[in-house]
Amino acid sequence: MSLAPVQVIGGGLAGAEAAWQIAQAGVPVILWEMRPQRRSPAHHSDQLGELVCSNSFGALATDRAAGLLQEELRRLGSLVIQTADEHAVPAGGALAVDRGVFSQTLTETLERHPLVDLRRGEITQIPQDGVAVLATGPLTSPALTEDLRRFTGLEYLSFFDAASPIVVGESINRDVAFLASRYDRGEAAYLNCPFTQEQYRRFWQALCEGEQAELKDFERETAQFFEGCLPIEELARRGEDTMRYGPLKPVGLFDSRLGDFRDPENRRRRPYAVAQLRQEDKAGQLWNLVGFQTNLKWGEQKRIFSLIPGLETAEFVRMGVMHRNTFINSPQLLSPDLAFRRRPNLLACGQLIGTEGYAAAVAGGWLAGTNAARRVLGQDPLVLPPETLMGALFAFISGADAKHFQPMPPNFGILPPLSQPARGKRERHGQYRDRALTALGSVTPNALSSN
Repeated sequence: MSLAPVQVIGGGLAGAEAAWQIAQAGVPVILWEMRPQRRSPAHHSDQLGELVCSNSFGALATDRAAGLLQEELRRLGSLVIQTADEHAVPAGGALAVDRGVFSQTLTETLERHPLVDLRRGEITQIPQDGVAVLATGPLTSPALTEDLRRFTGLEYLSFFDAASPIVVGESINRDVAFLASRYDRGEAAYLNCPFTQEQYRRFWQALCEGEQAELKDFERETAQFFEGCLPIEELARRGEDTMRYGPLKPVGLFDSRLGDFRDPENRRRRPYAVAQLRQEDKAGQLWNLVGFQTNLKWGEQKRIFSLIPGLETAEFVRMGVMHRNTFINSPQLLSPDLAFRRRPNLLACGQLIGTEGYAAAVAGGWLAGTNAARRVLGQDPLVLPPETLMGALFAFISGADAKHFQPMPPNFGILPPLSQPARGKRERHGQYRDRALTALGSVTPNALSSN
């Protein structure tokens, strides 16, 4: 007996992962991606799993939340994390990828799978029959957004997400910028542009006075900056030193050309502030301004960011952009298995459900895809243990206070308390990790039983 295909709507990280898990379970899947027929304000290619804001999935260390989430996904057979590992670039202890090659590989892998039917075109309504997964992301098309609004009967929450500019590596003045990672931890994978106090004040004043791109009427009415991704000019306007305690923090960054950072005299010579750039591609030709999400007009970006020491003649290959993100009120709508309570054959994942970050989107895609396949196969849905970071994340978004629900990134604070927590933060995080991976090991055979 042939199985009815699952429809996955959206070819981002979550949709790509969901489609792969469904197909690996032996269930046919139709993966819908609206590009290139319909473009989004943030994407630049037609590839699946295109990375928009950054090329980094976060820290690799498993005593960090992002690293633990990645490790859980590796052990569960995530296609996206496997592809990221294959195309990783140096990033000072983080999992970052050559984004172009990464997306191309992901697209080709899914296209080759005999049970994946990749279709290009916009879906404007929620499928009424069969099992379906919504993975349309924070830029869900207006027509489908309206249909979701009718289906849920709830208004949507919106916030604005901003992407950082990218510059050509060889246009950066290496006589000024220096390679280093904070406190020399890991490889020296970041380029650091040091400010004197005078240079910083000039840059700060220019940011405060910079002209922002005009928002459309509907965006202006609903604008709400997400605190985890504030535009750099918004940080600047909160006070002269705000950036120095945020993305321009100089602590732990030393130019080795000046001597040993452990020398007290050299410590006193540390920069007043530092702008960091992270490598975007394996060849080191493209560098992303870390933490420089912005809504400044493009001409203003070029003028103001050229005030950063070392970037006076930098060539910008992508300017920062800002766009509206939309997410559903998941606590009112979803179960911990990521199915809609009122329609269990409809599941959702990715930023649409209020998780934050690339790895979290992949995790949602893994669970929604796994459960979509299990539903077709007549199996009970899988709910991951709350001791795992994945389980805790989806327990949170399905059980949080709906009145004040906001997007949640992976973090140790959502995990159940430890019975005997260590006093040190690092040791305590190690305990969380060990407990999570043990709990995950106990469910892995069941989670993959249909694969």
